[in-house]
Amino acid sequence: MYRDVRSRFWLEAAAGAMCGVLAVVTLFSREWIELVFGVDPDRGSGALEWAVVLAMFIVTAMSNVAARREWARAAG
Repeated sequence: MYRDVRSRFWLEAAAGAMCGVLAVVTLFSREWIELVFGVDPDRGSGALEWAVVLAMFIVTAMSNVAARREWARAAG
């Protein structure tokens, strides 16, 4: 069933998906920040990686809730 959703829904759904993927990637490959950016901001302690995982899971949850509300709004 197709619903007439605004582009806001698609933005929220995409943000939630991307943040969820980033959180899972960070869980399994904690050195990606060092590899991508070429710096070690937490000097090997892993604190930054855990902060990234926590932040991305929070953003994922918030984006999914917002997308769900937008989907429900379109249902009328």
